[in-house]
Amino acid sequence: MENNAKRTFWEHKIEPGFEVLLMQHDGSEVATVQRSVNQEVIQFHFCLKGRGDLQYNSGSYTFSVNENHVVLLYNPQKLLPIHLNLSPDTWMVSVIVPIKKFHSLFSNDAAHISFLSPENNTQKFYDDRFFNPATAVVLSQLLQSKVNDSVRALYLKAKIYELFSLYFDTNTADLEQCPFLENEDQVRRIRRAKSLLLEQMVEPPTLQELANYVGINIKKLKEGFKQLYGQTVYGFLLEHKMNEAQRLLASQQYNVNEVGLYLGYSTSSHFIAAFKKKFGTTPKKYLMSLSS
Repeated sequence: MENNAKRTFWEHKIEPGFEVLLMQHDGSEVATVQRSVNQEVIQFHFCLKGRGDLQYNSGSYTFSVNENHVVLLYNPQKLLPIHLNLSPDTWMVSVIVPIKKFHSLFSNDAAHISFLSPENNTQKFYDDRFFNPATAVVLSQLLQSKVNDSVRALYLKAKIYELFSLYFDTNTADLEQCPFLENEDQVRRIRRAKSLLLEQMVEPPTLQELANYVGINIKKLKEGFKQLYGQTVYGFLLEHKMNEAQRLLASQQYNVNEVGLYLGYSTSSHFIAAFKKKFGTTPKKYLMSLSS
């Protein structure tokens, strides 16, 4: 562990070859983290805030990991040592896992993970995607955890597995699943409807208003939304609100009333009821669990 007033880096070994790097850089200058790795590992780089730049080939090539994004790197044909430059005020979590260990986690479900299929598992694979609020909550918990040393390894392993499940969950609401609707134009309209819904989540439009805005009828809006996002229009909105609530509470910068108002709940009791129905606990108890 390296620690001073402006930056803290932790390196934890989960199992042989399976490691997690936790990085909180609150300084005003670029900080560098370097780590050698072998060719038989997969790298995940999650950026909770700020930005990190991965450098390769002696700095001649840079791959940026932007805020709220995760980058996956796998190349069994070439060494990809970690040389990560952290911009000021950047929080990141990097996970290094051997391909054999990772494959064992998905032995029954590897068919839907393209680079783990028998014909592809020796090919290089790169992915850069936006992660959802549920992932942000787990990352925040990892970076701010205060668990006892005796259970830290178990806690970290559980949280890393949770990150994997969220990354590959084909039913996560914020992922666009099956954009095979009638045509590309309809897909664009559904995506526009989703954007409008999230922009106006405090006072969401009616289905008719949403349909009018994107230029399709309600039936196609409802069917297309369900096919593309796996949920009803307002089911998707509720899921998003609850994930946002969890993320905001996990930041420990807002109280329960502030989060409820931000999400458009007229009374705290309505927000508390919705949160408890979703997560099985109240927002206050959730906050207390973070503090403990």
